[in-house]
Amino acid sequence: MSIRRLDETIVNQIAAGEVVERPASVIKELVENAIDAGARRIEIATAGGGKTLIRVIDDGHGMAPAELALAVSRHCTSKLEGGLDAIATLGFRGEALPSIGSVARMRIRSRRHGTDTGAEITVDGGRIDGPRPAAANRGTLVEVRDLFFATPARLKFLKGERAENSAVSDVIKRVAMAFPAIHFTLSGPDRSTLDYPAAGQREDGLLARIGQVLGHDFIDNAVPVDADKEGVRLRGRVGLPSFHRASTNQQFAYVNGRPVRDKQILGALRGAYSDMLERGRHAAAVLFIEIDPADVDVNVHPAKADVRFRDPGLVRALIVGGVRRALHEAGIRASTRDGDRLAAAFAAPSGGSPNGSRPYETSTITPGWQAPLSGMANGSGFSDTAQARFETAPAAPPASADSANGTNTDHPLGAARAQLHDTYILAQTGDSVVLVDQHAAHERLVFEALKTAMHSRPLPAQMLLVPEIVDLDPERAADLCAMAETLARFGLEIEPFGPGAIAVRATPAMLGETDVAGMIADLSDTLETDASAGADDAADRLRERLEAVASTMACHGSVRAGRRMRPAEMDALLRQMEQTPGAGTCNHGRPTFIELKLADIERLFGRR
Repeated sequence: MSIRRLDETIVNQIAAGEVVERPASVIKELVENAIDAGARRIEIATAGGGKTLIRVIDDGHGMAPAELALAVSRHCTSKLEGGLDAIATLGFRGEALPSIGSVARMRIRSRRHGTDTGAEITVDGGRIDGPRPAAANRGTLVEVRDLFFATPARLKFLKGERAENSAVSDVIKRVAMAFPAIHFTLSGPDRSTLDYPAAGQREDGLLARIGQVLGHDFIDNAVPVDADKEGVRLRGRVGLPSFHRASTNQQFAYVNGRPVRDKQILGALRGAYSDMLERGRHAAAVLFIEIDPADVDVNVHPAKADVRFRDPGLVRALIVGGVRRALHEAGIRASTRDGDRLAAAFAAPSGGSPNGSRPYETSTITPGWQAPLSGMANGSGFSDTAQARFETAPAAPPASADSANGTNTDHPLGAARAQLHDTYILAQTGDSVVLVDQHAAHERLVFEALKTAMHSRPLPAQMLLVPEIVDLDPERAADLCAMAETLARFGLEIEPFGPGAIAVRATPAMLGETDVAGMIADLSDTLETDASAGADDAADRLRERLEAVASTMACHGSVRAGRRMRPAEMDALLRQMEQTPGAGTCNHGRPTFIELKLADIERLFGRR
């Protein structure tokens, strides 16, 4: 069979298979063109999920009649003045418009700034008609109808209207986030209208646009991140660990203003929250990376969704370090969502009380009942060994006379007032009530101490009078013994004891009395699970293995639910939480405390 040159329409349809995946990808290309044209207002309208109609109107620079003919021809662009090493625009390939026109019916009408008349050109399944004079407003209108009518086989791969509308909305949200100075509207007979008024390009404008797109719930539960390293800058907002999501649909990443769904960036974000989120939960974040265009390749994916960094390790370290530092500097904060759930749990049933009074208005206290003087007076507290657990976290500041008497509520977590069911600490601040899960909170403190031991001085060990022998599967025993040197830094000293057995000679002093056999079995399970999970590279895999070990040991060495605590111990735990990074969640991602504002309590009792 002889070699021949493909027909231009076939070439464009092949290109459309890469660039035009669904209506959302068409809108992405058209909106990016409008932004590159300097538009300050972009209106998008759809019908039939974008399959029937897509219309994009902008007030950008517009095009002259001669440029319209070039715009629908392959490999024609106005955006590569600096070459492939300095791409500073969103679009640059020059394939989008001819590809769209080859599989749909497209009409482009445009009027360049400074001219009195406009022009129009149509492309119907690859057949070009025009350009010809036409009345037009300043800017450009692109209308696409009957998407994929020229390639019917592609239609069966499209989803229902609701799914396609959702994909279009996601595209607009991602683009709008990066350009807060542009007014975006998305409308149509088959959808609710999205309207994002221009908010300005400065930091306050960006914050306003994030609030428009993600809602003030995200703003209330996010902290700013601003970091730079070797000429690369990271900025944006990241959600509190306790403000997590079931999917990654609230993770937005941008490289030099370009929205991307890059695996490297999302993996680095996942690493930054690695010991703060529950398995299967995802952080919410908006991250902007500013980097020299010469150090990033945006031409590795037809839809420009992925990028390739010259130094991916530098970018990953910047994201992980910057996000962790931002969460640490924000101090200890509870998610407002947790407080809302707590308030809802206490809310009265709908309909009120039978006699028409306000909820909780009628007293139900038994006549003659007297409160005990102190529910803690006869508590046994911790043993001396267990008391040593609190010495592993950073030392709390000297207590004032008020705090010693339990009356100082100026601390972020307030002053401990009581212990409920020997499991939860009830604390009072100046304007709220805080409920702390003592096991989850202390688990985080122990975990952070173990992580510190990986990079600084080893933790003290407590020698066992008689070594404890633990039987394991021979392969698991060998895997555990291979980490004996690392475990020794944690204060856990082990050695092989024949085939399939391990002798434990010392345990971390901070753990006090613990179930040695249970801890060794759990460590073995953790290492096996971690080994099968894999990681991006050897360094990440080693860090994840070590943190998995630390997490397992922390769970065994924390204050258990059901352990009664003295008031001084509860206050010491609260002060150490305030000084410990990530203390808002345990190392499994569960919240360590929930805060209920006094205003919410007053509303519950009808005072507001």
